[in-house]
Formats: sequence, C-alpha cells, structure tokens
Amino acid sequence: MSMIPLDYATLRVIWWLLLGVLLIGFAIMDGFDLGVAALLPVVAKSDEERRVALNLVGPVWEGNQVWLITGGGAIFAAWPLLYAASFSGLYLAMLLLLVALILRPVGFKYRSKLPELRWRYTWDGILCFSGVVASLVFGVAMGNLLLGLPFGVEPATLRPVYEGNLFQLFMPFALLAGVVSVTMLLAHGAALLAWRTGGEVAVRARRAGALLALATGVLFALGGVWVGAMDGHAITSTVDPAAASNPALKAVELAGGAWLHNFSRWPLMWAAPAVGVGASLLAALLLWRGAKVSAFLATSSAIAGIILTVGFALFPFLMPSSLQPAMGLTVWDASSSHFTLWVMLLATALFLPIVLSYTGYVYRVMRGTVTPESVSENPNAY
Repeated sequence: MSMIPLDYATLRVIWWLLLGVLLIGFAIMDGFDLGVAALLPVVAKSDEERRVALNLVGPVWEGNQVWLITGGGAIFAAWPLLYAASFSGLYLAMLLLLVALILRPVGFKYRSKLPELRWRYTWDGILCFSGVVASLVFGVAMGNLLLGLPFGVEPATLRPVYEGNLFQLFMPFALLAGVVSVTMLLAHGAALLAWRTGGEVAVRARRAGALLALATGVLFALGGVWVGAMDGHAITSTVDPAAASNPALKAVELAGGAWLHNFSRWPLMWAAPAVGVGASLLAALLLWRGAKVSAFLATSSAIAGIILTVGFALFPFLMPSSLQPAMGLTVWDASSSHFTLWVMLLATALFLPIVLSYTGYVYRVMRGTVTPESVSENPNAY
C-alpha cells in the first residue's frame, strides 16, 4: 500500500495549479519590470526622469525573475515531457526570449556608467526593446498553445519531435495574443509608475496606462470571440487520471469551439475571463482618475484573470499538437511519477513560504516613492 496520502490524479491537478500560480506570479512580479522598461521613452523624457523609472524596478527585478526560473524548474521536474517538447522544439523562440532577458541586466548595469546622453539613451532603447520583445514572445507562446504546436511523440520512445520553425509561431491569432501580452504588461508597469513615482513621470504613466489597460480589455475580449470560433482539441476516449504518463493512450479530435467546453461544464470558470476584461477596464478608469494602489491591484487582477482563462480553456491539455492531436500533452500523461510529485510538493510546502516571506520583507524595505532627490542621494542608483 502506498504511503503517499494523495493519489496520483490529485497530485497532477495540484501541480497543474502550482504551474498556474508560478506563471501568474511571474507575470505580475516580473511583468511590471518589463512594462516599466518598455515604457521608458513614453513616460520619461529627460535623463533624470528615466533614472527615476529605472530605480523604481532596479533593486527588485532580479528577485522577480526568480519566478521564471522557478517555473522552468517546476516544468523540468513535474512535467518532463512538456519540458522536452517545448524547450527543444521552441529552441529559436527560447533563444530570442533569452537574448531579450540577457539584455536587461546589461542595460541596468551599464546604462549610468557614463554621463553622455547618447550612451544612456542607447541603453534605454535596448531596455525598451527587451521589455517589448519579452512581453510579445510570452503572449505569442500562449496563443500558440491554443492553436496547437507542430510536434509529435514517437510512441515507442515517447520522444517529442518538433517539425515547425520560428516564423510559423507568428500566426495572426498568436500575434493578437502577443499584443494582448504587451498591452497587459505595459499597463501593469504604468500602474506601478503612477503609484510610486511623482511629477510628470506619474502623469504620463497614468495617461499611457489608461489607454493600454483599455486596449487590453478590448483585445482580450476580441481574442475570446476568436477562440470560440476556432477548432479546439477534445479528448474522446476514456482516460485514467492515475495511469503512467503516456500520451499515446488517448484519442483526440478537433471540434469547433472545443476550447469553451470547460466553461460549459464548470460555469464558475467564466469568472476568469470576466475578471480579465472587467479588471482591465476598471484599471483604465482608475488610472485615468489618478488612482494609485487600486489601479495596480486592478492590473494585477487582470493579469491573473487572463492567464487563468487560458489555463481553464486548455485543461487538461498542457501542450496540444497540431500535427498529431492524439499525441498532445495533458495533465494526465505528461507528468513525473507519483513519488516525484509528492516529494516536490513537500519541498514546495517547505520553501515557498520562506521565499514569499523574504520577498514581502524586501518590498516592505523598498516601499515608498522614488523621486529625483532619492536617486541623486543614492550612490548605488542606476
């Protein structure tokens, strides 16, 4: 008799939920870093104003990016087939994302090393490029999950085989998802700037953020209509949620509107897209009226609602296949062993509260408004 108190199927669902938590945590915590960097040319016109914006996120961006690293580690340990299929098949897309993310620390560290404006504005442009590209790639990836990725799985070895290329990822729907991601994260960054800076930087951030949040709500709703009209994947065979991971043991068919079936089956899931649209529109209104903390909470809620909507629509799929639909990876056939998931859950229960406590402490220390005076007084400022 197994000594593990949770059955295999339950652990798989728990790790699916934890993966969602990590994605939302990354989008909220590191998303405003990307958004602030991308908005530099819009909200900050002088070198002094740009230093205010950069020093708002400079002390915390490295810690925020840990959410992405943790998410990658969780995929590697809890969903090895998903890790193999995505990180190997999407190698060029991952490389593009990696280049964008590598440019960020270089930009932060080198931007203020020389006093010449040309030098500083060049690095500002690189930081802006990094924020936009990273935000776009994350959204395009989400869009391609709904479209299905061109990969298969060899039944004998369970080895994923990817047959697409980088340019195939940038289909119209995927680009729409990418634009939603860009507007969403830029609105989030603008909300932080409006909350924790002052003067013209905050004013410009409120105006830009209101427009970006409005665009997020409208484009996300448009994307929802598009998803309802496209073919989705539906499992048509009986699936044993406690069976060993093997994606070849199911049958899948394409059906119009299949990505909306979960919302019909569990009507409470409609709360996620409602929050995604509603919180975006509320954030636009709050930013336009000069709100601070409430606007930031609204953009955070919009991010959570949008990511949850995608997760709910896909469930139980993790990575659908457009080449061999039956070989699409799901929660039930792409996970690690029962014992591995249990040990990882114990480790998460031990270390996650420590990480959250430390993060909360850091943000408590870093609280307050960033001003030109506080930047000039700090010898370690960017």
